[in-house]
Amino acid sequence: MGDFNLALVVVAIVVCIIVFLFNIYLLVNYQHPDDKNQAYFPKFVVVFGLFVAAISILMLPADVANRQACRHAIYNGACNLTLPMKDLWIAVYIVDAVLVFFIIPFAMFYYEGDQDKSVAKRIKSALLWVITTAIVCGLVLGILYGLVGKVDFTVRHLSSTTTTFPSTWEFSRNQPCIGSGARECSAYLANASSEKTWTMRATFPEYVVALATIVGSVLFAIFGGVGIACLPLGLIFSFIRRPKAVITRSQYIKEATELGKKARELKKAADVLHQEERSGNKGRKWRKNVKAVEKELLQLEEDVKLLEEVYPQGEKAETSWALTVLGYLAKLVLGILGLIVSVAWVAHIIIYLLIDPPLSPFLNEVFIKLDDIWGLLGTVAFAFFCFYLLLAVIAGAMMLGLRLVFITIHPMKWGATLMNSFLFNVGLILLCSISVIQFCATAFGYYAQATAAQEIFGHTLQSLRGIKYLYKYNVFQIAFVVLAGLTFVYYAAFGWRRKKPSGRFQLSS
Repeated sequence: MGDFNLALVVVAIVVCIIVFLFNIYLLVNYQHPDDKNQAYFPKFVVVFGLFVAAISILMLPADVANRQACRHAIYNGACNLTLPMKDLWIAVYIVDAVLVFFIIPFAMFYYEGDQDKSVAKRIKSALLWVITTAIVCGLVLGILYGLVGKVDFTVRHLSSTTTTFPSTWEFSRNQPCIGSGARECSAYLANASSEKTWTMRATFPEYVVALATIVGSVLFAIFGGVGIACLPLGLIFSFIRRPKAVITRSQYIKEATELGKKARELKKAADVLHQEERSGNKGRKWRKNVKAVEKELLQLEEDVKLLEEVYPQGEKAETSWALTVLGYLAKLVLGILGLIVSVAWVAHIIIYLLIDPPLSPFLNEVFIKLDDIWGLLGTVAFAFFCFYLLLAVIAGAMMLGLRLVFITIHPMKWGATLMNSFLFNVGLILLCSISVIQFCATAFGYYAQATAAQEIFGHTLQSLRGIKYLYKYNVFQIAFVVLAGLTFVYYAAFGWRRKKPSGRFQLSS
């Protein structure tokens, strides 16, 4: 028992180190060249935020493994030697909330501040924005909590008369209760009319977590539903649309000349916008033009990358092209494997969550059988499915590029992602990670039973007034499956086609 617990702690430490190093790798390779050797505070927030998001997802499998650590306990105090999962969950949620609602907005306001101002003025401006946002959010939450911050539990009133203590205990299907007469057993005989509604006020932290989970669930249903299909299909159709051969030198010179013209036009437009910014002319038209220039710049960077891909240069040009071909083959293999996982996820949601009663435990039973083969094999598979769901959310957000009321989802590009885009996407991932955990705890409720996560995501969240109907009628699960189906149809109809250039860049055929 002690060896198992020690192994669990060692695995947890090793996983934390691996996740931290992987986040640094993502930051280094995704960051824009303009942010190198600067913007250290936003970079720290990005790495730490990604670390919290990944660890929060992996904590659910750790919770299951932690439960198994004392499943065969010989003495009562064995479970005291395992990880304090409930305390760890609460700590992660507090850190998650502070990052999403305070640290990340502050870092974004600071990063996007006027570079000509001093550091102190930029910090002051960012603090004012964060404090204003916090006050507005606090007022909205306070009003909602005062009006509808209650929990409605459905309970059944049970009562029975007393009887003499029996000398023998004989129970069967025909006699499920004590006594041979009327068999007064309210739990057995109670009808539907005995159900009552028990109302109590939720604590304010519980209500804030619930609302954050609802917001995250809306984003999760949209991005996760789209991403669960576009993540594997995007890889497969990327292989289908791959360049079949390199272009000639004359074609390269022609396309490079056109890209050079576009780059000079964009530089002129950016200079004009910068002069307007200095003069204080930052109206609606200016912001619209900035967005247009940013969009054109991203397209230009993508075109340059494509041109370099189809015309490798240098002494190792053949090696570079060979690696490009192998990269597309890897996308095909990973896409096929991802498609299998995505189909399994959608099938599990339909079989286990949407059909009442469930047709089968499905993946729950698979994880249990894998645990029977080796103690942590099922837990590893469980962790993979949970983490894959988070990757699907990220893929959906990167594909859609939705405009959400006042803000636009910032695109992430390999080697061309500015820190404000990085910070926004990290905040989005952190917000969705809470809903991913809640969704996985529900979808794998049979496998993850008796865990600290299930205790936290108990009936309180699903019984809040005004919110409970979203869970009662499986609104998020249905939206998830519908969007996954629509995305699959979209890719089947249009995904195989090569994207047509919009007058910016076109390879000669």
